[in-house]
Amino acid sequence: MSRDFFAECEAALLADKESKLRLTEEILAALQAGAYDFHESTPPKNFDRPSCADFCEAVSPFAVKRRTNLASVQGKGIFLHAIAHIEYSAIDLALDAAYRFRNLPEDFYRDWIVVAEDEVRHFRMLESLMAKTGTTYGDYPVHLSLFEASQKSPTLLARMAAVPRYLEAGGLDANPRMMERLRQVGDELSLEIVEALQVILDEEIDHVKKGDRWFKYACLQEGKDESIYFDLIEAVLPGSSKKKEFINAPARLEAGFSCKELKRISGEENVCEEEA
Repeated sequence: MSRDFFAECEAALLADKESKLRLTEEILAALQAGAYDFHESTPPKNFDRPSCADFCEAVSPFAVKRRTNLASVQGKGIFLHAIAHIEYSAIDLALDAAYRFRNLPEDFYRDWIVVAEDEVRHFRMLESLMAKTGTTYGDYPVHLSLFEASQKSPTLLARMAAVPRYLEAGGLDANPRMMERLRQVGDELSLEIVEALQVILDEEIDHVKKGDRWFKYACLQEGKDESIYFDLIEAVLPGSSKKKEFINAPARLEAGFSCKELKRISGEENVCEEEA
């Protein structure tokens, strides 16, 4: 008897932390075994609070404690907590994409459950590193920007633009600079964190690429030009279309961005070379 894919995604979204991690891994295993029925059962629910709200204090992004000294144990703990929060939120974002958008090719659901399981591994890796600083997830306040972005992007087109193609792509830009700062600190734990961030960076390229694939799919389905991307991200995340000071052009190109887009994002004509 086939299992209800959407019901199990909903259960994972609503689960406590440890159950969420386990259920996500189980969904991927069942998906790979061909155990699911993708026919709609009940319509998707709209969630009014993120699952982390059960154990994290939510504050404004401007009130989140900043990592000021990566050379200190506490500074590393604050830094790891911030990254772990992003990865935990990303589990829910990937699960929600698989849960919310119906009547799509099965490859869509496979892609986002693979992403969700990647994010589970990233979170577990960061939890282990946090433990070395005496920190656990929930020790510091967090912002809900990622959850709010998902609330403001209820369509497939808007979601793929705002989450993987904007928010996750921003991680491709930030990650190398964080790694360089930690290399400069140079102690054993800093270098362990660098190794973890490298794993995350490598796999996030694929996540953005999956988002790029389904963004372009949604453009075709809706008869939209891909340049609508900039209008979409500005609608969901006001100010997001401003020029970026630094972009990881090689990673973004690998993930599916065009050179024309990167020139617009960076404001730099020499950021990449157009293909002949």
